[in-house]
Amino acid sequence: MFAAHQLDLPIGFAAARDKLARLAEDGGLRGASQRSYDGGVDHLLRVGPVSKLVRISFLAPVYSDDAMSLGLRWEATGITGGLFPVLDANITATRAGQQTTKLTLVGSYRPPLGPLGAGLDKAILNQVGAATMRALLEDVADAMTTA
Repeated sequence: MFAAHQLDLPIGFAAARDKLARLAEDGGLRGASQRSYDGGVDHLLRVGPVSKLVRISFLAPVYSDDAMSLGLRWEATGITGGLFPVLDANITATRAGQQTTKLTLVGSYRPPLGPLGAGLDKAILNQVGAATMRALLEDVADAMTTA
């Protein structure tokens, strides 16, 4: 599944770029990612205890004059890790005005379980994946505007 979400932030690009980089360096982005992932997993699995350990990896930020992009990957770990989708995405901050920055999340995930997972994806996982990605973008935006 491919998904994209965007939000306008009421902060200038230089401040947004610096805050996004600081969140990535200080672990704040990892915390926002973990909360969003956990929320999506909780929505998907409401039965019994399931290990939700997740590995969140970030690429180094890529800068241009009017944008900064940060790549990430979410993947569940442990015995049940193969039961969850793997997400690859980019969070990008782009200058949108003097005191406005557009924050965009563009990504795709691979459903688990091969052909069975592809069928589940059409039935429900795509909705959970899109909601989880939207929650991630909102969590990151909130961290950027309140920090």
